[in-house]
Amino acid sequence: MTGQEAGGGADDGRTLDDATVTAIADELARADADRATVPLLTARYPGMTIEDSYAVQNTWRRRGIEAGRRPVGRKIGLTSKVMQAATGITEPDYGAIFADMVHENGSVIEHARFSNVRVEVELAFVLNQRVAGPDATVFDVLRATEYVVPALEILSSRIELAGRTIVDTISDNAAMGGMVYGGNPVKVGETDLRWVAALLYRNEVIEESGVAAAVLNHPAAGVAWLANKLARHGDMLEPGEIILAGSFTRPMWVEPGDTVLADYRELGTVSCRFV
Repeated sequence: MTGQEAGGGADDGRTLDDATVTAIADELARADADRATVPLLTARYPGMTIEDSYAVQNTWRRRGIEAGRRPVGRKIGLTSKVMQAATGITEPDYGAIFADMVHENGSVIEHARFSNVRVEVELAFVLNQRVAGPDATVFDVLRATEYVVPALEILSSRIELAGRTIVDTISDNAAMGGMVYGGNPVKVGETDLRWVAALLYRNEVIEESGVAAAVLNHPAAGVAWLANKLARHGDMLEPGEIILAGSFTRPMWVEPGDTVLADYRELGTVSCRFV
């Protein structure tokens, strides 16, 4: 149990008590189940801090595990300038990935499972060694990576979008809805990860494009950032985890009937269809 799950107090940066944190986590869980959105947390809890928001997220994650959901990794968000500009939020965040959020290449996905549905282009790092902060580096991440694989992240926001801050987004599990993996897994050193590029198509029309270096100058830097952030919460990255390193395109809105494909050139393609 992390400090965020155990309680709150002035010395850990939290302003909300455990009962309020639990109530918010329950509200977001109901919104997820109902495919609904709730009003901004920051409008209702003006003093809410980033540490409060991670406490909400950790409570939601713990309850998911207790209910039988299997954690398989983490997502990193808002690591590129293009994503920060698109959201108006200027620092990274992270969220949890459960096994039931992971889809194979070419999956047909129910659009109604999510709220405010958007898609992003990312690289996923699959670890075979532990990465622990507080001083993790890009080199630690590269040594710990078994392979890197193309991925799409499906964003789902359970909190209204207009006016949200990073506190709202973190509480909402960093808007993580699901992910699709595909293409050709590569070992570190088999390609220049900074120069991995992707073209994002919706219904055979290119909507977005980007290069992975847009993520903190190297996508592995996002994973190192995550390890160091987790260390502050008494946690670390473990072997076998899937880490979505952050989008290097703007989020693309999708509707029922849309087919999405990302072309990563030598790393292949990853696609899905929403119904």
